[in-house]
Parts: sequence; structure tokens; C-alpha cells
Amino acid sequence: MTSPTAQLPRSFVSGPPNQEKLAFARKMREDFLRMQMEHQFAVDEVLTKVSILQREFLHLHQYNPIEHVGSRIKSTASILEKALRRDLEMTTEAIQAGITDIAGIRITCSFISDTYRVLETLTSQSDVQVLQIKDYIKRPKANGYQSLHAIIQIPVFLTSGPVPVTVEVQIRTIAMDFWASLEHKIHYKYNGRVPDHLAASLTQTAGIAGQLDRRMEQLHQEVLEINPELEDDSHAIEGVDEALLVQMWERAQPLPEAVRESA
Repeated sequence: MTSPTAQLPRSFVSGPPNQEKLAFARKMREDFLRMQMEHQFAVDEVLTKVSILQREFLHLHQYNPIEHVGSRIKSTASILEKALRRDLEMTTEAIQAGITDIAGIRITCSFISDTYRVLETLTSQSDVQVLQIKDYIKRPKANGYQSLHAIIQIPVFLTSGPVPVTVEVQIRTIAMDFWASLEHKIHYKYNGRVPDHLAASLTQTAGIAGQLDRRMEQLHQEVLEINPELEDDSHAIEGVDEALLVQMWERAQPLPEAVRESA
């Protein structure tokens, strides 16, 4: 495998700074700043979409399937480290093509069914292009990790015109998020070399978290069967004066034929 530095002139690899090096460094800095700015704008766009979905669910259905939303942009150092590990060409074009999680959004939902519902409503929007979906809920990773991963592309409108930007969206339940957070901390603590007994325990607890999710989903469905009004859209008019609604309904009805003829 060729090292990325092999693509550069020898003067870049060794020797004192010169004008060529400085010009390259300035261009890379400007390109990275622009790339990160575009990805931040893309995150802002997706967060706005999610916020609208949250308010619509709550206003029309009296239920919000989204418990929490988080986002992040990879740092320049993190991007460069990943680019070097993958032996990518040192251009922002090659880096953006080879690293699809520069911008990331994580959506935490109450129930498993909510994760699919949110994924469908988000990815069905006309300006969202789905590049890839990985369903780690139906097919968990070997270590037990569960989540929905969607790589999407949305347009960011700049003064120079629209720019397509890629964003990774992760959607999971509270239990899945708790497990993933703990697993990440353990892997960080051991620098990726987790002792076998801890790795086995993590895999076991992932199964327990999955059982909890399925049981909570079952309880949720049982509650809805007992009280179906919890998902009745009629609650959307709660707080509106009923007498006014009756007047509006009566006015919307067609007049009897005799009344129309006399008029």
C-alpha cells in the first residue's frame, strides 16, 4: 500500500519549510475550513428537519418518538488520522469521498418501532438522497452493537450554489445508546484491546438490552390496545373552542337546495 506522503514531492517529506510547502499548507487549511463549514451547515439542515418532525409528531399525534438528538463534526486531526489509515489522497475531494462520517447525527428514540418510523420520515423527504442504510437492529454486529445507520446526502445552499454534503445518521433506542456509550468508553480505556471476559460480558449485556427493548415495545403496544385514544389524531384539536369548531363545520356544509333557490 502506498503511503500518502509518497504522492508528494520529496521536498514535502524532508527538508526545511519553503514557499511550496507553505502554499500547500495554506491551501489545505483553507480547503479543510471550507469542508468543515459545509458539513456543519449540513448538520444544521438535518437538525432542522428532525426538529420539525419532533414538533409535528407532538402537535398532531400528542406523541414524540424522539427522546434526544446529538450531533458532531470530526476534528481536522481526526479526519487526517482516518485519511492516513485508509491511505486516501490528501485532497478534500478524496477525503470526503472516502470518509462518510465527517458529519454525524445521533437520534435516540423510545422504542424500536420508533427508530424505523423516524428513519422512514426523514429519508423520504425529496431533498434527502439515501446513499446507504445499514440495519444493525435486525442484524447486530458480532459484539452485539445495535443501531440504524443511514448515510444520506443533502444540498447545502451557498452563495456559489448548492453543494451536496454527506451526513451519517444513527438512530437507536435508549437501551441501545446506553450500551453503545458504555462499550465505547471501555474500548477507549483499553485502547481497543478489551480483555476477553469483558468483551464477552458486553456481548451478553447487548442481548439483555435487546430483550428490554422488545419487552418495552410489547408493553407499549398493550397500553395502546387498552387505550387506543393515545394515538388518536383527534387530540390535535385539543384547546380549540368546540363551539367555534361546530360553527365552522356548519358553515362548511352545503346549503339545502330549497334555500339555494330562494337565495
